Amino acid sequence: MTDSAAAKTSHLTATELIAVVLDPGTFVSWDEPVVDPEPSEAYASDLLRARAKSGVDESVLTGEGLIRGRRVAVVVSEFSFLAGSIGLSAADRIVGAMGRATRSGLPLLAGPASGGTRMQEGTLAFLSMVKITAAVLAHRQAGLPYLVYLRHPTTGGVMASWGSLGHVTVAEPGALLGFLGPRVYEALHGEPFPPGVQVAENLFDKGIIDAVLPPERLPELLDRVLSVLVSPPVTVVAPASLLVRPVATAAWASIQISRNPRRPDLRQLLAWGAHEVLPLNGTGQGENDPALMLAMARFGEQGCIVLGHSRPRPSQDTQMGPASLREARRGMRLAEELGLPLLTVIDTAGAALSKEAEEGGMAGEIARSLLELIGVRSPTVSVLLGQGAGGGALALLPADRTIAAQHAWLSPLPPEGASAIVHRSTAFAPEMSEAQGVNVAALHANGVVDHIVDERPDAAEEGKAFCRRMAAAIEYELSTLRAAPIDALLPNRVAKYQRLGRRP
Repeated sequence: MTDSAAAKTSHLTATELIAVVLDPGTFVSWDEPVVDPEPSEAYASDLLRARAKSGVDESVLTGEGLIRGRRVAVVVSEFSFLAGSIGLSAADRIVGAMGRATRSGLPLLAGPASGGTRMQEGTLAFLSMVKITAAVLAHRQAGLPYLVYLRHPTTGGVMASWGSLGHVTVAEPGALLGFLGPRVYEALHGEPFPPGVQVAENLFDKGIIDAVLPPERLPELLDRVLSVLVSPPVTVVAPASLLVRPVATAAWASIQISRNPRRPDLRQLLAWGAHEVLPLNGTGQGENDPALMLAMARFGEQGCIVLGHSRPRPSQDTQMGPASLREARRGMRLAEELGLPLLTVIDTAGAALSKEAEEGGMAGEIARSLLELIGVRSPTVSVLLGQGAGGGALALLPADRTIAAQHAWLSPLPPEGASAIVHRSTAFAPEMSEAQGVNVAALHANGVVDHIVDERPDAAEEGKAFCRRMAAAIEYELSTLRAAPIDALLPNRVAKYQRLGRRP
């Protein structure tokens, strides 16, 4: 949908959106009568006309209600009140509602639709974005979900503050979303803004927002998000895979098995082994690498943030680039802020080797991913699902517990590359893989792998059953770790790798 098409579409008022999203009859307003700043005569007239036109007293409505029985707080813009602009009174209302939601321990849904700062109030209104952002920060620091639904249009200071800070950000189809409004751009530059740029669907393609959904689908989405984010700790019965021991399979045989294009990958693991899978999209900063998947999901009753390698489809020739690790670090921050366990899934033939990857800072991104993953203040589980080559695999590996599929492997380079370095030929790859100890038997013996999920005899031949066994192992490890204090997990996470290669 183009900008002009969006402009011709009927959009919900704040009251209508609240009625669509919240369970019927559950909304309770938190709004107190506003106190206007000292207005000029002209501005006072503007306020009177805005109240008569919109039927509300300010550009935002706040309160609480239920979504599928779950209690949530809401802050929703009313665009018909002076284009949803934010002045001092509106800012005070937003900050007050956000603070109340934080004190009450409630998830917060924001539904902005605004042209930004209220020009009639000048710089002080502009600076109000600072205190609104601080209120969002306090809410997020309390470990509470902040969810954003961007409506048509959202621009200016609102888009540049509380509109862009959601843990999950969804937009209305065709919505105009951007920093500088197109009318302002045209007035300043004497030509129209390029079409199709500031549109929700384009922002999704660029990895800036997570989804584009009409308002009537919001209740279902929010219910699913909250079912992951507020999942209670549960005790899980130990799965049979805890008793699995390594089998005497040659490393090269496992490598060949892992490269079978029919082998289950992260997509199948989520489809067959998880519930309430909610894909997230990109870094939120204009990057979206298909080589990495980021999602919220539940394994059994255990909610978690999932990030992992996504095998290229047959029609793709993509490798993991620097943007994928920036997206991975978004997932790490989400897990830490929301108090959820983090699951990383490793299945990569290696990071991209290209001019673009080098200029994008591939090495630095691997280092920063390792740095954050080692220190993330959330329980962590890593899964060696298949191939595990090079820095691209290492960047997602450190965890409190590591699960491996029977024929997974981990190596500094693909064995062919190691053979080329040592022997100046790839012909010695089978011998190199054995000598380097890349297979699960060696990794388990050296303390890298804690838990093995068997293949009967090859996951490619029993994809659904294998994924369900792997999911049971994941649920068990996540739930067990969640019961442990994070301050006890962190030193053990580091000590595990400090012990590698050292004799008792």
